[in-house]
Amino acid sequence: MSGSIPFYQKHHLHYDRGYRSKETEATLSQYQSSSSRYSASRSASATSRSASATSRSRGLKLSSHSGLDESRLSPVTKRAKPTYLALDKENQIIGYVVPIFRGSQEFATGLSDTEEKRVRDTAAYMARRDLFTSGLEMERSEQTSRRETMRESAERISLSKRIHEHGEHFKRMNEDSLMHAPNFVIKPRSHTVWENQCVRLHCTVSGWPDPRVVWYKNNVTIDPLAHPGKFKLQSSYNVHSLEINRCDFDDTAQYRVSAMNSKGELSAFASVVVKRFKGEIDESLPAPRRDVIEDGPVSEYGITFKTHIVDTFGVSFGREGETMSLGCTVIIYPHLHRYQPEVQWYRDHVLLTESKWSHMHWSGDRATLTLTHLNKEDEGLYTLRVTTKSGYETYSAYVFVRDSDAEVEGAPGAPLDVCCLDANKDYIIVSWKQPAVDGGESILGYFVDRCEVGTNHWCQCNDTPIKFARFPVTGLVEGRSYIFRVRAVNKSGMSHPSRVSEPVAAMDPADRARMRGTSAPWTGQIIVTEEEPAEGIVPGRPRELQVTEATKNYVVLSWKPPGEKGLEGVMYYVEKCVSGSDSWQRVNTEIPVRSPRFALFDLAEGKSYNFRVRCCNSAGVGEPSDPTEATTVGDKLDIPSAPSKVVPTRNTDTSVVVSWEASHDAKELVGYYIEASLVGSNVWEPCNNKPVNATRFICHGLMTEETYVLRVRAVNAAGLSQFSEESEPVKVKAAIGGGIPHASPTPPYGISVLECVRDAMVLAWKQPTFIGGADITGYFVDYREVIDGVPGKWHEANIKSVSERAYRVTDLKENKKYQFQVRAANMAGVGIPSLPSDTFLCEEWTIAVPGPPYDLEIREVRSDSLVLLWRAPVYQGRDPVNGFYIDIKEADAPEEAWRGVNTKATEKTFFKIKNLKEAETYVFRVRAQNKAGVGKTSEVTDPVHAVTKPGTTEIVVDVDDDGVISLNFECSDLNADSKFVWSKNYEEITDSTRMTMETKGNMSKAIFNTPGEEDIGIYSCFVTHTDGVSASYTLSEEELKKLLEISHDHKFPIIPLKSELAVELMEKGRVRFWLQAEKISANGKVDYVFNDNLLSQGEKYKMHFDKDTGVIEMIMECLNPEDEGTFTFQLQDGKAKNQSSLVLIGDVFKQLQKESEFQRKEWFRKQGPHFIEYLSYEVTPECCVVLKCKVGNMKKETVALWYKDGRELKADEHLSFAEGVLTLEIAQISKKDAGIYEVVLKDDRGKDTSTLNLTDQGFKDLMNLVFSVIANSSTPLKITSTDEGIRLYTFVNYYNDLLQVTWHYKDSAIAFSDRVKSGVVGEQLWLQITEPTEKDMGKYAIEFHDGKDGLKRTVDLSGKAFDDAFAEFQRLKAAAIAERNRARVAGGLPDVVTIQEGKALNLTCNISGDPVPEVTWLKNDREITSDEHIILKFESGKFASFTITAVNTSDSGKYSILVKNKYGTESGDFTLEITEGTPDLGVTSYCTDADGNVVFGPNTPKEKMKSSITGTKTKKRKESVTKTPPAEKMEDNKESKNKESGKKKEEKITAAVSVQPKGSDSEQKVAEQPAGTAKDPEPAAETQPENTKK
Repeated sequence: MSGSIPFYQKHHLHYDRGYRSKETEATLSQYQSSSSRYSASRSASATSRSASATSRSRGLKLSSHSGLDESRLSPVTKRAKPTYLALDKENQIIGYVVPIFRGSQEFATGLSDTEEKRVRDTAAYMARRDLFTSGLEMERSEQTSRRETMRESAERISLSKRIHEHGEHFKRMNEDSLMHAPNFVIKPRSHTVWENQCVRLHCTVSGWPDPRVVWYKNNVTIDPLAHPGKFKLQSSYNVHSLEINRCDFDDTAQYRVSAMNSKGELSAFASVVVKRFKGEIDESLPAPRRDVIEDGPVSEYGITFKTHIVDTFGVSFGREGETMSLGCTVIIYPHLHRYQPEVQWYRDHVLLTESKWSHMHWSGDRATLTLTHLNKEDEGLYTLRVTTKSGYETYSAYVFVRDSDAEVEGAPGAPLDVCCLDANKDYIIVSWKQPAVDGGESILGYFVDRCEVGTNHWCQCNDTPIKFARFPVTGLVEGRSYIFRVRAVNKSGMSHPSRVSEPVAAMDPADRARMRGTSAPWTGQIIVTEEEPAEGIVPGRPRELQVTEATKNYVVLSWKPPGEKGLEGVMYYVEKCVSGSDSWQRVNTEIPVRSPRFALFDLAEGKSYNFRVRCCNSAGVGEPSDPTEATTVGDKLDIPSAPSKVVPTRNTDTSVVVSWEASHDAKELVGYYIEASLVGSNVWEPCNNKPVNATRFICHGLMTEETYVLRVRAVNAAGLSQFSEESEPVKVKAAIGGGIPHASPTPPYGISVLECVRDAMVLAWKQPTFIGGADITGYFVDYREVIDGVPGKWHEANIKSVSERAYRVTDLKENKKYQFQVRAANMAGVGIPSLPSDTFLCEEWTIAVPGPPYDLEIREVRSDSLVLLWRAPVYQGRDPVNGFYIDIKEADAPEEAWRGVNTKATEKTFFKIKNLKEAETYVFRVRAQNKAGVGKTSEVTDPVHAVTKPGTTEIVVDVDDDGVISLNFECSDLNADSKFVWSKNYEEITDSTRMTMETKGNMSKAIFNTPGEEDIGIYSCFVTHTDGVSASYTLSEEELKKLLEISHDHKFPIIPLKSELAVELMEKGRVRFWLQAEKISANGKVDYVFNDNLLSQGEKYKMHFDKDTGVIEMIMECLNPEDEGTFTFQLQDGKAKNQSSLVLIGDVFKQLQKESEFQRKEWFRKQGPHFIEYLSYEVTPECCVVLKCKVGNMKKETVALWYKDGRELKADEHLSFAEGVLTLEIAQISKKDAGIYEVVLKDDRGKDTSTLNLTDQGFKDLMNLVFSVIANSSTPLKITSTDEGIRLYTFVNYYNDLLQVTWHYKDSAIAFSDRVKSGVVGEQLWLQITEPTEKDMGKYAIEFHDGKDGLKRTVDLSGKAFDDAFAEFQRLKAAAIAERNRARVAGGLPDVVTIQEGKALNLTCNISGDPVPEVTWLKNDREITSDEHIILKFESGKFASFTITAVNTSDSGKYSILVKNKYGTESGDFTLEITEGTPDLGVTSYCTDADGNVVFGPNTPKEKMKSSITGTKTKKRKESVTKTPPAEKMEDNKESKNKESGKKKEEKITAAVSVQPKGSDSEQKVAEQPAGTAKDPEPAAETQPENTKK
């Protein structure tokens, strides 16, 4: 039993001191003590030998282990195992390192003296052997080693047996804990042997359970029974060997040994080279050749094997879980009994190896591949490759694997290709590919499961499904192996689990690489080094921290361990902080991670984070690493865009080829899924269940003669893209081919040089004029050197014929002259050679322009046109050829007659030449050009006669009854060897995927398999072995569309539908499914299907089929939750079929069900009084708000009640009901009218309610509508002038206090001031500009706000408009000043004064005016002056008094006062009447009060004061000051007002005068203070001043 402990046991808790039994411990202790005593007795000799070995190997490093390592059996705790490989400066392995620790000799080696000597001697022996020492010395050393070893053999064997049995016992007791994958302790090594010798390959394998070992030769399983006596296999105590008896040359191969158990598989390789002695080659065999012949490489001994693969497997279909076998019969000629070919199987060009999923068998003549348990990973192109020494043959066919039936209907398919991307000590990233089938519902996400190898317990790794197709699995136990699987989930349920991944161990990648790596090569040198036990040191900072992956679910960090970490294992703490802050938070607070990888979950999506890592060990926690850049949590990988331009083409009876344009800017693209659907079915089936990486795929398994449409979508780890647009329909129909043609041709002619280099020349020639009745199979070229004009001997330039009319002759001599001849060959043989060509000098062409085109050919000769074909020049010149020019001339015309056909170079290698003269003979030539210019001309064509030969036909396009589009060409000049050659753009069609050719008699047909855009081009047909019979047809895009429409109409009928299946709601909420067929016979029938279940007539479903109109319907009373699904009407009328489906699921179904239920309730509601139109509002042009609702099914007893905020509104003039409409009018709406309005209808049949919310936003919306009506009623903005300035105004029908308006000046809101004001008068809105200036010129606007766009009225106050308004303002201002300052009599004079004779009269009136007026008194219109009788006074510039000291009859008359200043004149009149009366008792003064009424003196008797005063001038003037009229009305009434102001109404004042006795104080006192001092108010700005009466 090996002394080393496997890596997967080192970290298990059970493999420590406590695990061993007391008996085992005692045995080991006894053995160690005995070994120590034995070692002590031989320490001197051992020490000397050790020193000798050390001195011989100084400077080299090697670690050698043999025997039982006692130190490894010790229960003492071990440190991490160091690497014992010696590396040079270039990291190349040059040996091993043996660590020697200071201490006792026994402890340092763990071996006895005898064992040490044997180890040293063995090492010395190996060194001497590799250094080619003598055989005698090696033999002596080996004998010495054997003798020393045998002394302890018995004891060692006994102990080993006991330990082995003890270990085996505990293995059986703890199988699960100790299970591990196979490991090669000793690998087989390569051998080189002589022929007829035997060779033995052997290896030692560990693993639990015991691995199964299989040997392979060139990846073919070795079967000893198939080769009795040749191979011998042996296995004993984990040592396995392969013995090859009597090796021959065929045994030279690579041999592989594979070990496999339930934990995994591991392989090792070795090569065997068999050599022959010189002179022993079989003389009967031909000598080896240097060249390679056509049929394949010749073997070393001249045997050429021909391989044929027959009895092949075809395109295969399987289902997940099934077993499938693929097999082919292989025939190899000649058959050699002991010769075995190399048989290999590939899937998608990847070599397959033996595994539990695939078994390969070779029986000698048949190769078989068995897929034991199909999964979608097994889908792909399978290729059998049989390799012999003469070459190889392959055969390929596709295998499709469909999903197994889901456990839950609608569940998605299983994910595939589960693998582990990054494995470490406690962390693994699992990736997978999304399935093609989602079950009809989008996949919500995926669950990842893990299982420890050796157990059957699966554990789910994520609690919530993740959509990203990668997931980091953490929390693994280091050293243990795991397998993983993935499940998809959608709304319907969970998929089957995927195929499990390959086992992967949770371990350090360096350890894994060390285990997988090969042993170091033996160098014959041993280097011994010393290694000090390291003391505990705090580890350094982790290096190169970075975010390797970031999604919205997780972020993965990776870093490199620190440079300074000691020999202890290092663990890590991960910290995070939100970007922009310095608050670091430890993520893994409880357990540090062991891997330099870490996945962080539960991060806030959209936030940015920084991360850093610290190292730790038993010595402490190290410094943090440098933080990462800010990382925003979210998916960095976008779902790819949808592919485009999906084009299907016909392939076989059951397949089509589909190609598409790749997704743009797709990152990490996994591949594409293709789906196909029968036209009209709308049922999509996947064509592949494993993503394909190409943009072309062959879809197999389709139904012949059916028409399909296809679509494609892309997939990457982020998800699946949207589907591409559907392709054009394609009919599945096979392409058909056929026709093989068979005298010796005449010689070719027209040999020319196309290119010349220093030692080679490219020749071209023309086809023989007579090909001998059979197609030319090739040409042979001969050359000869011409020296001084003397030709030499002919030499063959090519041994194998060339099919092209151009050939490169090599091995020529530079600057030598040569001639050439060409012979043509066909089935009848090789013709005579051509005439020798001109003499050509072999020198390298260095011209910049291209060489000559060649191989000119003329087709489709007609009276006015022909088509010229050619090939591009071989010599391109300095730059690539970018075009061609065609020259033409009449055949008998001189050289100067050449003229160009095309003025612009054509890039194509064909050209249709038109406008030829009928019956004229022409010749042509072609020139090529590049950037440097136009090159040499080609050889001139043979003369061509422009005439349409009798019987010439053209290609005819036809669409048959099956809708197949074909090109048809008929030729009546056929012979037995003729065949039709179809070309597209004058290149022969060899690919049958797009077109199928059929020839029957003298008619050939080219059928479009799947007509599409790829088929646009020029199609031509040329008939061989005729006199140039050919024709062409141009298929343009428009023509293709037209043909496709005709094809669609000709295909066997699907029952045409006027309308697809639709759904509608009927009265009472019933649901009607219906469709209408255009035409259907009386024999037509319909099946009604719901979720694949056939429905029948019954209580729930009412079906009706009107065959006259073609209307098919199914009525359901209502929809229940169980009615969610797909409804399908399947129609059949004879052979014609059709169906239409309607999917009602999810929100669509819920909406329809809700609407049906609503309609049902509505029907019941309308059985009583109900609202036809619910409560709404409208605003009249007069800005009245009318709430209205339309009702129905009313009767006399029906009551309609209005409520506002829950309180009933009493019926008044605002409520009305007419013609089924209830209205409520709100005349002048305001905030108090806001509220919730409700109308209730009720009678004995039921009750219905309608509510209108006019609060908050509802009231705002209403007022906005009111404001909109007000705004729309506004008049255009007008300009008027006042004595204060300029006024802008508009009128509205109604003004509301809540209306918001804004005045604008030059598009900016006006900031109001004392000079610029706005206001509202009635329905007028105005803007007053006081004392305007030129700065006020511009565009003004009033904006009405209605919550939406509002309304603006604008006016331009500039130019003439401003000048006119400003002039009017100046005029009015002056008029106002004049009116305000003119002279006037303010009051105090009555109309008539009656007074007794002898009395004294005193009248006083108020005078105003600026400047102070001049006052003149008149009597009977004549001026009077002041004297003693009549005293006239004018005091303070305000008061004018008129006094008569003693009235007499001569004083009677009309008196007037005339006041005058520069602004005007005004007069006041009164009439004085004298009566006889009592003696004069005193003076009576007449004064007026503020209203112009006469007030008598204090002595006047009361009864005399009863005279009524009917009016005064002042009163009249006061009455004339009225409310300011609207500006526009004011302008219209100016003239009439001026006239009224000029009239003077007479009012009579009758006063009773009381006489007071003379001598009293009142007699002599004249009332100086006038009573009527009230000043007339100034007229309003709009009021015009009255005219002054003169």
